[in-house]
Amino acid sequence: MSVKAKYQSVLDLGEKLAIKDGDVTEESGVLKIKGQAATQYEKNLIWDKIKEIGGDSPADVKANITVADESVYHRHTVQGGESLSKIAKHYYGDPMKYKQIFEANTNLLKNPDVIHPDQVLVIPNL
Repeated sequence: MSVKAKYQSVLDLGEKLAIKDGDVTEESGVLKIKGQAATQYEKNLIWDKIKEIGGDSPADVKANITVADESVYHRHTVQGGESLSKIAKHYYGDPMKYKQIFEANTNLLKNPDVIHPDQVLVIPNL
């Protein structure tokens, strides 16, 4: 199996996330990946997938993923049935961090218990 085939799910994720300026080469059994993620969250998703396949320090892949917007952790489009605590659990692993999301979006939200589908919320860096 080629190194590119081994990490194909990483490349597929990069396409799904619309990583900009993507470039993938394979040299001497090492896969070199570069590109620009929209946010730190998306960069983390790519790295998590790499580590899932190759371990914490894979020797057969080198990735240089930059971040376009470092002012936020991510931008989240609200789906039906979501709450700030559910969104906080997804991004931070802690539903109580909903307060930080609310504070980062007071220009859009007046009450942390009222969000609507299709609103785009800033998920702040913590």
